[in-house]
Amino acid sequence: MTIVRRSLAVLLSILFIAPSAGAQDRQGHVIQRAALDRAIQERVIQEKTDRDAIVSLLRRSEVRQVAARAGLSVEKVEAAVSTLQGDDLREIARQARHVQDDLSGGASTITISTTTIIIVLLIIILIVVIAD
Repeated sequence: MTIVRRSLAVLLSILFIAPSAGAQDRQGHVIQRAALDRAIQERVIQEKTDRDAIVSLLRRSEVRQVAARAGLSVEKVEAAVSTLQGDDLREIARQARHVQDDLSGGASTITISTTTIIIVLLIIILIVVIAD
């Protein structure tokens, strides 16, 4: 009789523990999925912000003038920005922000170094697009 009681107790314990263990496993998947969704959302937002920074710089009249003198098409470069991704996108956006800050910081003229950075950015964007 004690064997039957012990077996019944073990069986009931297993039946009560099993659903809660399964629920914890499902909760873990829900948490992981939410974290993954959040990470993807953050990356999409960051990439959009980076692209916007580059396009904003390309639309400045000073940049258009430099590109025209260098014989580069800003429209082609702008179209190519949408294909950038990963490290290339982040690095070009960082440089674009730097140039944007230089131009917005009260600089009334473009210095040679800023002009050089603009031309290099335009060329890098075109090279990255052509390489892909």
